Amino acid sequence: MPLSTPPFAPFEWMIAWRYLRAKRAEGGVSVMTWISLIGITLAVFALIATLSVRAGFRAEFVDTILGANAHVTIYASQHEAADGRTIRSFEDYDAVAQNVAAVPGVTRAAPMLRGQVMATSGDRSSGVEVYGMRAADMRSIPRVGDGAEAYGAIERYDEGIAIGSGVARELGVTVGDRIRLISPNGVKTAFGTSPRVSAYEVVYVFTAGRYDIDRTRIYMPLAQAQTYFNREGLADEIEVMVTDPEGVDRMVYDLMGAAGPLANVWTWRDSSGGFLRALDIEDNVMFIIMSVLVLIAAMNIVSGLIMLVKNKGRDVGILRTMGLTEGSILRVFFICGAFTGIIGTALGVVLGCVFAVYIDPIFSFVNYVAGGGVWDPAIRGIYALPAKLQLADVMSAVGLSLGLSFVVTIFPARRAARMNPVEALRYE
Repeated sequence: MPLSTPPFAPFEWMIAWRYLRAKRAEGGVSVMTWISLIGITLAVFALIATLSVRAGFRAEFVDTILGANAHVTIYASQHEAADGRTIRSFEDYDAVAQNVAAVPGVTRAAPMLRGQVMATSGDRSSGVEVYGMRAADMRSIPRVGDGAEAYGAIERYDEGIAIGSGVARELGVTVGDRIRLISPNGVKTAFGTSPRVSAYEVVYVFTAGRYDIDRTRIYMPLAQAQTYFNREGLADEIEVMVTDPEGVDRMVYDLMGAAGPLANVWTWRDSSGGFLRALDIEDNVMFIIMSVLVLIAAMNIVSGLIMLVKNKGRDVGILRTMGLTEGSILRVFFICGAFTGIIGTALGVVLGCVFAVYIDPIFSFVNYVAGGGVWDPAIRGIYALPAKLQLADVMSAVGLSLGLSFVVTIFPARRAARMNPVEALRYE
């Protein structure tokens, strides 16, 4: 008569443990167990590493966007100015900025003027983009003004210009040097328009963390920019910062109403939305690919268990004749496979978390071994490979690994449980 025992009784764990640590000469499959364990460990490690790098890259990209660029840009549509000129700028920019700043959720509204010029120093030259902005507004930009990674005297901003570290490196200048800015739209003469050339002292050098920003951006006092670009009394844009950048779309209509009928609104999601959507698609694809890798690793458990069931056929027959139920036999072999999955998952989580936490020294070592140049900021936009360890990513990796390990273990375990004890002992 079959024995009536509670599920996962102590003797079931004892038998499973004995099978797992059995030598090959005793009918065990310890080598296959180790292969399965290593496979699960590496698969979970790769999944967590991929998810952490993906999360870190997205967080770093969004942070640099929000830290050095406007959350919302308000610009004017084409209209006729008071003097009869056709312009795309704000004449009453201070009033517009005050109205926008009064919208709930807006932390700053700053008039700004923008233009592209050529910067030169000695025999070096570089195309740059000039941002004309008042000192107080420039200092409030998180990755550019106060508290940013920079050197120089930001207090002297009204006496010169602030440049990105990439511009400084390209031109070979530092704080105290002077650079020339050449604009093609300069002084109008009887013979046409001659380029405007002006020299400015570099008083401040910042590093925003984005290669394309540090390599091309120069900040100039708004009044000087208006004079340099022949735009006296005008501002091209109103740069707006808000308390909740992720919910900026809900503020669009309020901002348009405050800015007036000539205003158009462009949010950071409009400018970077395509790239963020591409990241989301890539995230989903990478998760599916890595999930397949975990599944392949889990299939090693099936191979090991099938060999174990084949080698332990005589034992199963004896245990069944002693009174063990099909459920007990199933649970014994299920424990064998699940135990491998649990240990492999735990080791993979440890390796993945260590990789995410110590990614900088690990990547520095890889870069050193490869001879440098592994990460090109000119292509990737940021200066280092980021990683952000998130509990949700770790739990999804753990859930996927354990779920697959438990599911694939059931099939060979059921095969062992349904083995006929008479057939198992016939040729023994």
